[in-house]
Amino acid sequence: MKLILLGAPGAGKGTQAAVISERYHIPQISTGNIIRAALKSGTAMGKMAKSFIEEGKLVPDDVVIGIIKDRLEEDDCKDGFILDGFPRTIPQAEALDKMGIEIDKVIDIEVSDDVIIDRMSGRRVCEKCGRPYHLVSLRPKVEGVCDDCAGALIQRKDDHPLTVKARLKIYHKETEPLKYYYKSQGKLYEIQGANSVEETTRLTFEALEA
Repeated sequence: MKLILLGAPGAGKGTQAAVISERYHIPQISTGNIIRAALKSGTAMGKMAKSFIEEGKLVPDDVVIGIIKDRLEEDDCKDGFILDGFPRTIPQAEALDKMGIEIDKVIDIEVSDDVIIDRMSGRRVCEKCGRPYHLVSLRPKVEGVCDDCAGALIQRKDDHPLTVKARLKIYHKETEPLKYYYKSQGKLYEIQGANSVEETTRLTFEALEA
């Protein structure tokens, strides 16, 4: 089973990718993780990516696509995979098609911007041990203090409402058009992800097994 997971930042793609990977025994392929792996292993594409990263530039599409292609040719992908974070744009999707890789299904996890902003802006993390919290759904015993090490709870820059709004704006402009690209191919399955993780997982498996 060859899958793509779509959804805005904070929609819960990573969680769903993990449970799909566990059930179907196929690898979860995150763009960020494989770029870091390519950098570490010193592959030709990894070295190209490193040169851009060291200059503070975005890794261009052709290099990202090359790294993805190398990863999909590894043995653990022969029975399928889950792409999480790729493609991000129509040109990347077209490049994937040109590789001759036939995607079976595209799962789009739909969550409203307001819900995402509430989810992400409510996150806190211990500055000492890194344990995550949430102001609504995962509160510490003492406000602002980690249960484990008594470290101060902080809000990461990525979780600040203004940062979240900026990321959502980019998503709607660059990535959301992929929904219509894959819908035209008859591969898109939309999942409402605003409810519990368990409910989202149930709906995801229903779509995969339809």
